[in-house]
Amino acid sequence: MTVIVEIVGVLVACGDEVTDSWREVASWTARELDRAFGGAVRVQYYDLFDAECPRLPEGAVLPVVLVGGDPITVGKKISVPAIWKALAARGVAAGGDRMSR
Repeated sequence: MTVIVEIVGVLVACGDEVTDSWREVASWTARELDRAFGGAVRVQYYDLFDAECPRLPEGAVLPVVLVGGDPITVGKKISVPAIWKALAARGVAAGGDRMSR
């Protein structure tokens, strides 16, 4: 069984620049979770305006992290430990290398 971790963010305007920092953090998170859980976990990043973006909780603040369709963080940091805890609660056991700190 593969558990889907969905991360929803948006481009961030910072002065004269626009950054895609949540996508970058989501990519790093995907690598860490793949190392720890292998194929048992798949991370998908969505921009808020993507047609495929999952339904968000009412009044949600970005970023939103969903594990198995359930929101675990809304408007907070993208937290690998929080995702790990949510995966463990769903019975997903780590089997890869230990996460880097």
